This record gives sequence, C-alpha cells and structure tokens, in this order.
Amino acid sequence: MRIFHNDWAAILEEELRKPYYLKLRERLKMEYGTHKIFPHMNDIYAAFHKTSFENTKVVIIGQDPYHGVEQAHGFSFSVKEGITIPPSLRNIFKELANDLGVRPPNHGNLEGWAEQGVLLLNTVLTVRAHQAHSHKGIGWERFTDRVIEALNERDQPVVFILWGKHAREKASSVDRSKHAVIESVHPSPLSAHRGFFGSRPFSKTNRFLQSIDEEPINWVLEEHEVF
Repeated sequence: MRIFHNDWAAILEEELRKPYYLKLRERLKMEYGTHKIFPHMNDIYAAFHKTSFENTKVVIIGQDPYHGVEQAHGFSFSVKEGITIPPSLRNIFKELANDLGVRPPNHGNLEGWAEQGVLLLNTVLTVRAHQAHSHKGIGWERFTDRVIEALNERDQPVVFILWGKHAREKASSVDRSKHAVIESVHPSPLSAHRGFFGSRPFSKTNRFLQSIDEEPINWVLEEHEVF
C-alpha cells in the first residue's frame, strides 16, 4: 500500500525500502499494538498529504508530536479543534498578532497554513502518550533529514523557520545562499521572552516570498465552530 499519493512519493518511497525504515516500521507496529501512540497511525504523514513537495514554500520545524490525549494530528505545533491551545502555540499566535496584527483564532488547528504551502514538519513523527521524546532515536530523524535534504536540493527557494536550538541544528545544512532561513529562540514560555517575541517571522517570510514572485502566506486562520 502506498503511503504518499502526491509528489512526495517520488522522493520518499525509496526511503521506505531502506533497512532503517523497515526496522522503524516494525518498531511502530509493536508500539501501536502495546502502547497509546500519537498521532493516530492514519495521521502520521498528514503534513505531507496536505502540503506537496512542489507546493512547499515554508517549512516550520518542530521536535516531536504533542503527547497529550487528542492533541497531535500530524502537523508540528498544531492541535485539533476543541483542544486547549498549548503554551508555545499561544506564544506563536501572540507574535503573529504583534507582527501582522492578526487576531488569534479560537482554535489551534494550523491546517489552513499547510494548505497554502507551509510544511509543518516534526523531526520525529510519533510519540508515546504522556512521554515526550519517547520515539527519539528510533529512525525518524533519518527520515526527516531526507525531507529537509530534498527541499534544500530544490531549485525553487524555500523559507525555513527555525525556532530553538533543535530546529537550527536539524536544518544546519540548508544552503543559505539559495533559501531563506529565519531563526530565533523557541516560542516556549521558558524562552519566548529571550528573542522569540519581536522576531517577526511571519512578515519576514512574506517579504521573502514576494521577493521571489511567490504568493505570500495568508496567516489568518478561519474561526472554527468549537464544540
């Protein structure tokens, strides 16, 4: 059964046949069978389904999925409608308001950004419930390295938004002579006041996109009816 049904298939299907990924797949089968794992297995690759390789304009790199019940759904920093907005995402919305005057939405679902070409990529794509970083080192990092490598090799420039040390290290090989790299400390409450607030990543992203004749991102997220 094919995992990818858009142009990511040509780039990533080869990875799915490599020994490390076959080992990762077996580990995941065991994990999903014996533990509560997030996101749901059908949502692991949601970011790739929503944002094709060709349409990717911006990459926002997170670390691993939220580990609370019903939070993770396959997009970095994003949560499903009806779920309390996590502190880091609240700070992202606060900076968005300060940067572009965009009113924070009543939900934390960022799929509206993904639909416009913002690849919301976590370094690790799965996690055990209530155990942050529990799937670190089982193979995902190599897989997502390939994703970043493919985007870096692309002729059309991409904006890489790197928040925090982990994201900066993950994308350290990006060709800055071709792509735009916008970086700051992480939006976590522990660090946001040390340089995330005031960093203006959203307006900087749009200025770069306009400079290469790309349509800017509409960062306004539609209000959803939350039950």
